Parts: sequence; structure tokens; C-alpha cells
Amino acid sequence: MYVRFILLFFLTLTLSGCGVSQKPAKHLFILSGQSNMVGLDPNTTFTPTIAAAFGEDNIVVVKDALDGQPIRHWYRGWQPAQGNSPKASAYLYNRLFKKLKPIINQNNLTSITFIWMQGEADAQQKHGSVYQASLIGLFDQLAEDMARDDIHFIIGRISDFDLNNQHFKDWTLVRDAQTKVAQQYPRSTWVNTDDLNDGVNAKGEAIVNDLHYSVEGYKKLGKRFALSAIDLINQNSAPQAPTPNQ
Repeated sequence: MYVRFILLFFLTLTLSGCGVSQKPAKHLFILSGQSNMVGLDPNTTFTPTIAAAFGEDNIVVVKDALDGQPIRHWYRGWQPAQGNSPKASAYLYNRLFKKLKPIINQNNLTSITFIWMQGEADAQQKHGSVYQASLIGLFDQLAEDMARDDIHFIIGRISDFDLNNQHFKDWTLVRDAQTKVAQQYPRSTWVNTDDLNDGVNAKGEAIVNDLHYSVEGYKKLGKRFALSAIDLINQNSAPQAPTPNQ
């Protein structure tokens, strides 16, 4: 009896050391940005798509977004191209991280994907020249604060709303910066939104080349974000999850 007890004791230690007793691994998806992220309801297409790929019990989705906000309200190290103002505040990043902290502490996170839909405010406020450096800085900031070097980043490139820079003077600068970051930053990609701002909006109004997206446009955006996330995770882990039909 004693010998059997000792064997069971050492078997328990061995299994524990192999990770059997650890919490189940989960995939964390973070959605943040300004108005076009506010307009995205994850429960419509985003969450069902990733749940189909990884299992509903294996995912955690966190969304925190606010209309009309420049990137300096997320990135602590933000600096204007000239002068000392406006100032960085990062209060929205702090608000987001407050939501993330208990999730980080309570879960065994096998992957983290940060999905970013923002840039219109910086284009309007003429901060496009520093947007690329700011976006890289934000990604590095999140990676450092979460102590992870394997975070996936997905950027929703701002749409074709103002390609002539008539209303938002740095529109194309921000668009170009977003694609450049996605191309040079590890584990990153960007999502096209140029076809999402025509149709009927949530108020039932017909829109053409609008700043914001149609009802169907937001559904498509959620699906594109989800499929991009699945692809990035599959590229960097094994075994792969099946990708749902587009």
C-alpha cells in the first residue's frame, strides 16, 4: 500500500511537470481603435469565425475602442513631427490594459492577436508623418508590457474615403504607413477596407464612399479580421486549425 502511494505521488509530480495540470490553453484576441472599430460587433462575424476554428471554450475576445481618437492616446512614446504639442496621454491604452490584466493572470494564453482599426483621427490632425513610427512603437509597447515576443498584429487599413486628401490632409500618408508596418513587422498583416463604405449604414441611410462602413461592411470586416487572425496563428503554430469557408 505504501509503495503504491509513493508511485502515485511521483506520477502526479511527473504529470504536473509535463503541464497536464495546467489551465487549458486559450487564444486571446484584442480589438482596439476608433470609430470603425466601435462600429464592429465581434459577435456578428468575428467571434463565430474564430470559435469555429479553435473552439468556443478556447478563445477570449476583448474589445475596447472609442470614436475619434488619435494614436497618441494609446502610445506612450508618441511625439509630433515638430514642437512639443500635442502631448501623448495613452489613457485609452491604460483602459484597455486594465481589461487585459486579469485575463493575462487567469489564463494560459497560447497565442495573442492584436487587431487595430484606427488612423482616421491622425490623418485629420495631420500627424501622418509620424504614424508609422507611432504604430511600431505601440506594437512594441504592448509586446513589452505583456512580456511576449510572439504577438500577432492585424491592421485594418483606413479606407479609400479621401484618397485625394481633400478633407483629411494626411489620409494617404496614414494608409501607406499602415501597409508598410504590416510588411516589415513580424507576425503582422493588414486588411483591406476599401469596399466596406458603400451601402446602407446602421441608421438605414444609403452611403457612398463614407468615412464609416455599411452594416454589411462591418460584417465583412469582422470576417476578414478573423480569417487573418486564423492564418497568422496557423502559420506560427502546429497543429493547424481548419480555416472556415470565406
